[in-house]
Amino acid sequence: MTLSTTAGKNWFGRTALKGSLAIWLAIGPATLTACACLLGSAEAASSCFVYVGTYTTAQSKGIYMFKFDPASGESSAPVLAAEARNASFLALSPNGRFLYAVNETDRFDGQPGGAVTAYAVDSRTGSLTLLNRVGTRGAGPCHLAVDPSGKCLVAANYGGGSVAAFPVRSDGTLGEARSFIQHKGKSVNPRRQEGPHAHGVTFDSDGRFVFVPDLGLDQILIYRVNAAEGSIVPHDPPFVSVAPGSGPRHFVFHPKARLAYAVNELANTVGVFEYDNAKGVLRHRQTVSTLPDGYAGDNTTAEIGVDPQGRFVIASNRGHDSLAVFAVGGDGTLTLRGHTSTQGKTPRNFAFDPSGRWIWVANQNSNSLVLFRFAPETGTLELAGRTINIGAPVCVKYMLSKD
Repeated sequence: MTLSTTAGKNWFGRTALKGSLAIWLAIGPATLTACACLLGSAEAASSCFVYVGTYTTAQSKGIYMFKFDPASGESSAPVLAAEARNASFLALSPNGRFLYAVNETDRFDGQPGGAVTAYAVDSRTGSLTLLNRVGTRGAGPCHLAVDPSGKCLVAANYGGGSVAAFPVRSDGTLGEARSFIQHKGKSVNPRRQEGPHAHGVTFDSDGRFVFVPDLGLDQILIYRVNAAEGSIVPHDPPFVSVAPGSGPRHFVFHPKARLAYAVNELANTVGVFEYDNAKGVLRHRQTVSTLPDGYAGDNTTAEIGVDPQGRFVIASNRGHDSLAVFAVGGDGTLTLRGHTSTQGKTPRNFAFDPSGRWIWVANQNSNSLVLFRFAPETGTLELAGRTINIGAPVCVKYMLSKD
C-alpha cells in the first residue's frame, strides 16, 4: 500500500508537506496509548513481559504476566503477578519501572469510590511489588494513564462520571488526588447516557493536555496538565462534542501526525480528528462504521489502536467479535479494509507488541488471549495459533525485559 500526498510523495517519508496536508507534519513519538506500551525500538525488542488486567472472577485473581518472544511468537505460561480486585486496566510509567492498575470497585477503605494501585516492576523477572494504593473518589474507575514525564497519573471513574489526577513520586508511589473533577450532564440514550460516564484517559505527546472521552455526555473533555503538581484543570474550549448517541469510549493519537481517533461504543463508529497541539484543539474530520454492511446483530465497540508505523487503525467489536482494520489515507481519513474474527467472545482490548508485528487480543467472555500476526505493509491479520487461557482478560500491556 502506498500513501501519498497531492504531490505524489509518501507522507511517511521525509518530504515536507504543504497546504492542507500540513496536519501530517511529524510531532515526535506518541505518548503511551491504551493499547500498547512501546519501551524501546522494534530492532531492540528481544523478549517482553506481557501484563494482563482482569476482572476478578472464579477464574481470575488479579494481574497476570507471561513472557513473549517477538522473534518466534513463543510465550510462557501465565503466572499471577499480583492479587488485585478488578484490576481491569493497566498503565506503565514511561521508564517502565512502575505499573499502575485501576481497582474498578464502588467502595474503597469504607468510602464510596474505587482505587488506583502502584507496583514496582522487576525488569529482569517481570515480578510486581506493591507500593501503595489511593482512592479515586469516584465509583468504578475503568481507565488510567501516566503523562510522558511520569509525574502525573489521571484516572477516569466510569460509575462516578468523574476524573482524578494524582502526583507520582520519584519512587513510583502515588500521592492523594490533587484534582477531582465531576462531569455533569447527560445525552440521548436513556439507558446508557442517563449521566456522565468518563471512560478513557489519553495524554498528548507533549503532556500538556489530557483527553477524557465521556460516554454519557457524548463529549471528549480536554484538560490542561500541570505535571509537576500532578493536577489538571479544564481547558478552553473544555470539550469537543460527537454525534448524539455515539458514546465515545477510548481515544488515541496517531504516532506520526497531528491526528487522533476516538472509538464510539454505542454507535459502533470511529471518529477522526485533526489535532492542533499548540492550542489543544480537536477538529472533527470523519466518522466511519466499525461493522460490515448489513450486520444487524448486537454490538458495542471497545478498543482502538494505531499500528506503530501509523498506516492502519484497528477497532474491536464486541458482539460481532472482530477486529475492524482501516487504512489511513494521505489526508488522515480512514478506509475500511476488512474484519478478522478474534476467535473468542467480547474482545475488550488488544495491543501491538513493541515490534509492531504481533497483536494479543483479550477476549473477556471466553477467558482467552489470542495471538495474531500483523503485516505492517498490508494491514493483514493472521491467526498465529496461540491461545492463553486467563479469566476475564480486559487489558494487555507490554514491557521489554532485560535478559
